[in-house]
Amino acid sequence: MNRISILILTKNEEKNIFACIESTRQLAGEIIVVDAESSDKTGEIAKKTGAQVFLNPFKDFAGQRNFAMIKASCRWVLYLDADERVTPELASSIKDQTENTNNNFVAYRVKRKNFYLGDHEWPKIEELERFFKKDQLKGWYGELHESPIISGKIGELKGYLNHYTHRDLSSMLKKTIEWSKVEADLRFKAGHPKMTWWRFPRMMLTEFLKYYLGQGGWKLGTVGLIESLYQSFSIFITYVRLWERQNEDRNF
Repeated sequence: MNRISILILTKNEEKNIFACIESTRQLAGEIIVVDAESSDKTGEIAKKTGAQVFLNPFKDFAGQRNFAMIKASCRWVLYLDADERVTPELASSIKDQTENTNNNFVAYRVKRKNFYLGDHEWPKIEELERFFKKDQLKGWYGELHESPIISGKIGELKGYLNHYTHRDLSSMLKKTIEWSKVEADLRFKAGHPKMTWWRFPRMMLTEFLKYYLGQGGWKLGTVGLIESLYQSFSIFITYVRLWERQNEDRNF
């Protein structure tokens, strides 16, 4: 098997990093953790597993991914977040592709299952480009929802990447508080139209319907309703922050 660099982005992931790394053991030629200056034991735990840990102050996700790519020394690179786990079927598919001498693909999409509030599997399956020949990956762009720049054909791997996100209300709220500011700043810099009262219910309803009906949240009963309502709440916080930015010079 061609050697693979496992590239993991972290910040305060002491509860997740060990399981993430262990899920890659049969693949890893090297494990590189790019840590955005965690205040917990993320780096310490990662080092004990044998991973290389590099600190890099967070500016945006594209920057973190580009930094990780520079540190990688293997022919192939697999990007992971700390709350993701490589399933055995996905690992086997990755091995098959790296050993295929007739392989014309330079990158692969991975199917990702999201699990909310424990082990409740969300109906919608995502497809993300995460596995690359390093010399064909030109870099990443985008401050928040980053995308890869590649040259060549893209394939699709078998199996799934499991994503254990929104485990409990506390972690959900923490994530919303942290990232809503980033999202609001991006919208502000892009010149988002002035926030008025009617935009709030419209955005919240649109987000709720996207998750509850569009993505099939209704199939999960109570969990689906909670997650869909929470996504609506989360977008509300983002737009309140945007409203604050647009009115910074005003007295209320």
